[in-house]
Amino acid sequence: MTAPIQLADPAHRPSRKAPLVWALGAAIPWGALVIAQVVWFALDHRAPGLNALAAAATAVGIVMFVVVVPLWRYRVHRWDIDSRAVYTRTGWLVQERRIAPISRVQTVDTQRGPLERLFGLADVTVTTASSAGAVRIEALDSQVADDVVARLTDIAAIGAEDAT
Repeated sequence: MTAPIQLADPAHRPSRKAPLVWALGAAIPWGALVIAQVVWFALDHRAPGLNALAAAATAVGIVMFVVVVPLWRYRVHRWDIDSRAVYTRTGWLVQERRIAPISRVQTVDTQRGPLERLFGLADVTVTTASSAGAVRIEALDSQVADDVVARLTDIAAIGAEDAT
């Protein structure tokens, strides 16, 4: 009987710009909520205690989702690729580790949203023949994302196995 293979955690982090992009992405809806609350405060003076409570809850939410979560995500998120598989670890409260065998890779896509383009980042999505869905490598520098796509394409072509 052979010993089980010990898998190391994925080694690569997202770009150093990832926490800033994640924070800005979270700040947009919180900013809309702040604007709505300012309008509410300006128009309705009947419940100052409720207004203060809503402002305090919003402040806590902003600190949590605009400051804490992006930094925590950056500490957790990892990715790696070798000739056998694509490895990811994601999440902040609930963490997920995914391993997608290269033989199961069907497509490799790159996405760049407006904030990602502004900061020179991209996400790589590796679609596999799995009911668990695609594996995402988030917030890579654009050149790193292009290199990952090229490397996965090369590795998958070497295997030349049907991923269905």
